[in-house]
Amino acid sequence: MNRTEQPIIGESPAFLGVLEDVSRAAELNRPVLIVGERGTGKEVVAERLHFLSPRWDQPLVRLNCAAISEPLLESELFGHEAGAFTDAARQRTGRFEQADGGTLFLDELASTSLAVQEKILRVIEYGRFERLGSSKTIEVDVRVVGASNVDLPTLARQGRFRADLLDRLAFDVITLPPLRERREDILPLAEHFAIRMARDIGWELFPGFSREAAEALLTWHWPGNVRELKNAVERGVYRHPEPDQPIAEIQFDPFESPWRPGETGSDTQDGELRLPTEPIDLRAFLDATERRLARHALTVNGGHQGKAASWLKLSYDQFRGVLRKHGLSGKKSD
Repeated sequence: MNRTEQPIIGESPAFLGVLEDVSRAAELNRPVLIVGERGTGKEVVAERLHFLSPRWDQPLVRLNCAAISEPLLESELFGHEAGAFTDAARQRTGRFEQADGGTLFLDELASTSLAVQEKILRVIEYGRFERLGSSKTIEVDVRVVGASNVDLPTLARQGRFRADLLDRLAFDVITLPPLRERREDILPLAEHFAIRMARDIGWELFPGFSREAAEALLTWHWPGNVRELKNAVERGVYRHPEPDQPIAEIQFDPFESPWRPGETGSDTQDGELRLPTEPIDLRAFLDATERRLARHALTVNGGHQGKAASWLKLSYDQFRGVLRKHGLSGKKSD
C-alpha cells in the first residue's frame, strides 16, 4: 500500500478537531474539499477519509494536477483511445476509471483549466465521461476528494475557478491548521521523525533533543509546516556527530552559510531594504533574518560569543537567548 510518509500524530485541540471532522465525513458518499497551507498533510487526510469510508477496500487513486501539463491532464484524468492525438499509440485508462468503486484524490485543483473543471464536474454529477477520441460513454462510481492551498472562493469570484464545481466539491470542507497553531504536536512529531531517521542511519537508539533544541523547535514559525519540520529534524539527526548525546543543534535553513552566493533580487539594494511585491510571512522572515545575523556575527568574530553580542549591540545574555531560540550552539561553524 503506497501511503504518504507524514504520520497521523497530534494531541492539540485543533488537530483533534480535524480528525473528528474527517471521521464524520468519511462515512458519507459525497465529495470533500481539503484546504490548507503547503506541508499541512492534505494527502494524509485524504487517505484517512478513504480508509475510514465504506470504500476502504477499493482503489485510492491520487493525482497532483499541478504536476502534469495542461495538454496531458485530460488524458491523465479521462484516458484516451489509440490515435486520439499524435503520441497516443495505444489506449490509456484514465484516473477516473482506475478509481472506479473507490476514491480519487485530486491535489492542486486550482491549477486546472476551466475546461477540465467542467468535465470533472460532469463526472461528479452524473458519473459519466468519454475517453479522448471516443464517443462511448463510460460510467464510474468514484468519490472525489479535492485539495487546494489557495482560496478557491476568491478564485471563483474572479472567474478563475468554476463556481458550480466549487459548490459540488464543498459539500464539506476540511480546513487543516498550520503547525504554528498546533504547538502541542511539534515535539511528538519531531521525535517520530528523529527516531525513524536514527533507525535509518543505524543508531541503536535516539538520544532525544537537548533543552535548547526542543525550545528552538517549539519557537520556530514553521512556514513549511510538517514537511519542513520533518526535513529539519532529519537533517539535525544525520549531522549529529555523537549518537549517544542529545541532539543539540537544529538548522532550519539548509542554505544558510557565510559563503552563500548573493541572491538575485536580494532584500537590500544600495543599503536600503527592498520592500516585497508579494505577501510574505513577516514572523518567519524576521526569524530567518535574526538567525542569519546571529550566525554572521559569530563568523566575523571568530566564534567569540561576547564579541558577537557586542557586534550586534546586544548583551551577552540577550545574544545567548537568540542562540537558544534558533538552536545554535554558538560556534562559528553553525
